[in-house]
Amino acid sequence: MDLDWTQLLAIAAIVVIIYRWLTGDHDYFHHKPIPSMAVRPIMGSTGPLLLKQCTFPEFIQSSYKKFAGARVFGLFDTNIPMYVICDPDLIKRIGVADFDHFMDHRPIFGASNSDHPNLLFEKTLFALTGQKWKNMRSTLSPAFTGSKMRQMFKFVVDCSESMVRFYQSEPQGTSHEMKDVFSRFANDVIATCAFGIEVDSLRKRNNEFYVHGSKMLRLTRLSVVARLLGYRFAPTLMGKLGLDINDQEQNQYFSSLVKETVKIRDVQGILRPDMVHLLMEAKKGTLHHQEEIEHNKGFATVEESAMTKMRSMNSMTEVEMIAQCLMFFLAGFDTVSTCLTFTAYELALNPAIQDKLYGEIKKIHEAMGGKSLDYETLQKMTYMDMVISEVLRKWPAIAALDRLCVQDYEMDVGNGLKFTIDRGSGIWIPIHAMHHDPKYYPDPERFLPERFSDENKASINMGAYLPFGIGPRNCIGSRFALMEVKAIVYHMLLRFSFERTAKTLVPVEIVKGFAPLKPKDGVFLEFRPRDAV
Repeated sequence: MDLDWTQLLAIAAIVVIIYRWLTGDHDYFHHKPIPSMAVRPIMGSTGPLLLKQCTFPEFIQSSYKKFAGARVFGLFDTNIPMYVICDPDLIKRIGVADFDHFMDHRPIFGASNSDHPNLLFEKTLFALTGQKWKNMRSTLSPAFTGSKMRQMFKFVVDCSESMVRFYQSEPQGTSHEMKDVFSRFANDVIATCAFGIEVDSLRKRNNEFYVHGSKMLRLTRLSVVARLLGYRFAPTLMGKLGLDINDQEQNQYFSSLVKETVKIRDVQGILRPDMVHLLMEAKKGTLHHQEEIEHNKGFATVEESAMTKMRSMNSMTEVEMIAQCLMFFLAGFDTVSTCLTFTAYELALNPAIQDKLYGEIKKIHEAMGGKSLDYETLQKMTYMDMVISEVLRKWPAIAALDRLCVQDYEMDVGNGLKFTIDRGSGIWIPIHAMHHDPKYYPDPERFLPERFSDENKASINMGAYLPFGIGPRNCIGSRFALMEVKAIVYHMLLRFSFERTAKTLVPVEIVKGFAPLKPKDGVFLEFRPRDAV
């Protein structure tokens, strides 16, 4: 049927309105005295990522190089204006000194401010904002001190020794995929330390805990992508509908697991020094921060700020407690297994470094006279710390750290250049690019643990080394992650060497798009048994 002029006019008006909605802010950076990337409707400046034409680290590094010399530049992450902060001093200013202006993460995974019972993710520490985040961080902070890690270390050692025994029984000459291997180890550690249960993901490969956890971390599934987009454009509606980022099947599984564990411990009076016990104390409001002197804590370890060490007068609800257990799983499962994957990869490619690390491990083992590894001894392993610090530099788990500007901020870049970062704008700190900038790390593509020797680490600009973030909103679990990584490297290298096989791809290819750091086709290595020690 033919359309009359009024209908044509209405259609044209709708098209114009939609176009203006999609592109209305795209001239945002034209009024700022900083360079900026080109922008396209819907995709913003991140089209290559959305279309999976490059990896997230590649995008961050190429953008950083494109504006070499600029302390700040602008881009659009789909419809959100982002300031990319490239100068270590400005990063420290935003992340620490002026933290109150950049307290929150961008609300890309929730933040609908809904109390709907189905929503767990937005109650995690990562997703909380403002005063709610402050309260929860202060409540949880005492659970992640060195003394608390020391109490949990036995569980990590048990998982490590179990993994060694498993591969000692496997046929020699087998190629193992590292991400799968270390995901199963990380799964078992999280299960015992955060949920208070014991699973064996190497021998029981399809155990319920591992299956549910693995599904929850497949963030590229269409249903998850749709929910992410929903929270990007209509968070309030998503909250009212009770649509969480995670599937309800997984939320219900982990909720039931925590509730049953807590119930049994309350009824039977069980005291087990793990995260469930600490959260039970936090729920009662009896978990408090205690000052302690910590030696040899590891170069990459981040410290709690004075603000988050303040005694919290807030207790925790059952739903909030479950959400934090969920956060420990989400944060610890993938990042730890990724770090371990690239640790094994680099050691296999650099046998001299592997031999030197093995020498330190063997010396420690002999000095202990057959005793199990303890937390204090692990912390004294200087070359181990150098190796892991360098892995975290070369292969940071996140390519860019994000923050949200929560109140207008006057940015003074220097040389008389000032402008306002407007409330609601986003911040990206290009971690991967800075970790690979020869200005801070000469010959950055070379794996060189000696960068972190006692003689050299004092010269490292801490505004350009950010594997666990910066400021009060840094990673609360850095001690736990480093303890876990070092423990399994110690136990595996004591009994095996990591060796390349015909299936080892060099260089490793990374998954493209907005995906977390992950090898596209895996990292295959052999665990070659050493002579008895």
